[in-house]
Amino acid sequence: MHTVINNYTNNPEPLRCTGSVNPRELRFARAMVFAVMEINNNSALLPGVTLGYQIHDSCASVPVALQAAFQLINGHDPEHRPDQPCSQAGTVMAFVGESGSTPSISVSRLSGPFNIPQVSHYATCACLSDKQQYPNFFRTIPSDQFQAAALVRLVKHFGWTWIGTINSDSDYGNNGMASFLSAARKEGICVEYSEPFYRTYSNSRIQRIAEVIRRSTAMVVVAFASSGDMRILLDELCQGPVPQRQWIGSESWVTDLELLRYSPCVGRALGLGIPQSVIPGLQDFLSDLPLSTVSASPVLREFWEETFDCRMPTNAGPDDPVCDGSEDIETVQNTYTDTSQLRITNMVYKAVYAIAHAIHNTLCLGHNNSQCNNLTPLQATQVLDHLKKVNFTQNGYSVSFDANGDPVASYELVNWQVIGQGTIQLDTVGHFDASQLKGQEFQIQKVLQWMQGTTQVPLSVCSQSCVPGTRKVLQKGKPICCYDCIACPDGEISNITDSTNCHSCPEEFWSNPKRDSCLPKSVEFLSFSEDLGIILVVFSVGGACLAILTAAVFFRNRNTPIVKANNSELSFWLLFSLALCFLCSLTFIGAPSEWSCMLRHTAFGITFVLCISCVLGKTIVVLMAFRATLPGNNVMKWFGPPHQRMTVVSFTLIQVLICIIWLVVNPPFPIKNRTTYKDRIILECALGSPIGFWAVLGYIGLLAIFCFILAFLARKLPNNFNEAKFITFSMLIFCAVWITFIPAYVSSPGKFTVAVEIFAILSSSFGLILCIFLPKCYIILFNPEKNTKKHLMTK
Repeated sequence: MHTVINNYTNNPEPLRCTGSVNPRELRFARAMVFAVMEINNNSALLPGVTLGYQIHDSCASVPVALQAAFQLINGHDPEHRPDQPCSQAGTVMAFVGESGSTPSISVSRLSGPFNIPQVSHYATCACLSDKQQYPNFFRTIPSDQFQAAALVRLVKHFGWTWIGTINSDSDYGNNGMASFLSAARKEGICVEYSEPFYRTYSNSRIQRIAEVIRRSTAMVVVAFASSGDMRILLDELCQGPVPQRQWIGSESWVTDLELLRYSPCVGRALGLGIPQSVIPGLQDFLSDLPLSTVSASPVLREFWEETFDCRMPTNAGPDDPVCDGSEDIETVQNTYTDTSQLRITNMVYKAVYAIAHAIHNTLCLGHNNSQCNNLTPLQATQVLDHLKKVNFTQNGYSVSFDANGDPVASYELVNWQVIGQGTIQLDTVGHFDASQLKGQEFQIQKVLQWMQGTTQVPLSVCSQSCVPGTRKVLQKGKPICCYDCIACPDGEISNITDSTNCHSCPEEFWSNPKRDSCLPKSVEFLSFSEDLGIILVVFSVGGACLAILTAAVFFRNRNTPIVKANNSELSFWLLFSLALCFLCSLTFIGAPSEWSCMLRHTAFGITFVLCISCVLGKTIVVLMAFRATLPGNNVMKWFGPPHQRMTVVSFTLIQVLICIIWLVVNPPFPIKNRTTYKDRIILECALGSPIGFWAVLGYIGLLAIFCFILAFLARKLPNNFNEAKFITFSMLIFCAVWITFIPAYVSSPGKFTVAVEIFAILSSSFGLILCIFLPKCYIILFNPEKNTKKHLMTK
């Protein structure tokens, strides 16, 4: 647009446009003329009524658009011609336009109070759906509210969570981007930068925005801008280093065929477009431009002169080539003649037909179908009322408006693709239909080309997805899409991608090494099949066999002096109890049960008391036998065999009583220990009553200490074979083992607690049998010459 500086002394010059004619916008205007002529020649629509029109070039400028709207509303031609008798224009019933949202807003605010309907073919700002502010506004192109939602769905579909955005600094761009950003936030999409710009911005501001795009880490750029603004930005981007970005475009620029020449720096852009259409006869109408028609229109005249580089006879100078009518518009290839993808052109066509149907419903309904009541004055308010109700189909395309004056949203997914020898074309690869069920609106039917022509979907994320087994931890000071992936701790899992939390496994389950599933915890107990269990079983059975072999040796040599001198009856009782001690350790191996838990502790306690009672009896007999050799001492009559048996039985019955009380009050029972180890379950026996357990051990220890003291006192008796000395050694080993057992038992985890107890049983049992019986067996088997009464009595 041409602007002047007013000096406030003369009337300002009228606003006028400068620059070249936009061939695409000219095609829109010519499509309107074609639709009006087609309607006037249609006997079924508005019969007997002829539509007229005026076309004004707004130059995409609000002041120029408002000036044209004022002229149309006032009903005056731009110029008064005294030579023509009819200089006043007909009353305006409706506006078609504007192409931009900002001029459309201004025109709607101006025409709204007059109830003159306005039907736009290209103003997509969602703000125009507000019927409180724009009650007279309709459009045949969908609102940007739907386009923003579709673009978010598109970005979400390909998994892009880290993007950059740019938009025209206009009502169209600002409102469209606001809707997009609002929907994107709800879908968890993060925006690295959002830059508005306009074609009138200074070069430095445009350069700054280009540098923001180049330096960004987001590989996807969503551009909600008009084609004119994009042309300015792309010019700047193509001059410097070309950033490898995937461009996602709004319908305003991504379907503009003139912008395909920027494909070297834009790559294979992807975006939404108004569906393609076919308008029969339009191609021929656009090509039918005789010189007389061109001369009668200032816009056509300017377009013709620019296209063919000639001047009309009335404008030609002495040296200018003159347009003589030989020029052929069909040989020209530009957006005016290209009707291969009629998108917005069809929106103009539908807008004209919508107004015609509203007028038809006002004048013709209820009358003879062959003739309308063209004598009744027509009011714009009537057209406005009927425009809200129109519902028809033209060339297979339905036309209707919702309560907001918007049509049903339908878009094509378009992709800039390379065909043949490097030719760039606009290809439809999918569709978006807002009338479909949620989740079914968006469909892709063809293979897409990305960035440098690859078919691999580009990745645009701030952080890589967190695999199952990890959770997202936001990076401080950055958007939610920027995070670190932290492995789940032991016992917790995440089984989905990009999980924000790890979930604890159930009580008897544990996480696998990858932390993506819960597995049953391994059950641990000392079993017969593992190495440690086998070793303990071998020693246990071996100890019992050793006791039996020793008993066999003693029985075979029961009449020899060494066997008789060591109280053969107590020796056999002792060997029997030792065999039981060895075998009772087997009850500690295997999975605990109620019976095994009660048996292992009671059997251990009773057999060991029986064993210690026998040792104690032998110790007392040895000690009393020495005292009996003194003159006048008749003490041995109180320690004969019956008394020895009674002593052993009495001491053992006390332990039996302790065990019975323990089992009755609070017996041992099997438990699943989940606290010692978090990753496995230990099957063990709970003591039930700790007092009962320690009473059993304490009683054994009390007898052992008493036996040790007596044996220690008799260690230096003047016999050549002093049994008390061996008993002292055996009791010393026994006490040492069980004193060591207590801290080891308390500190050993899991199945090793049981192993420590078995080890203590076996160690103390082997200590007793080896210290007490090994020397005797050695003499019986290998030194029989010492197995004499004389040798034993020698001091």
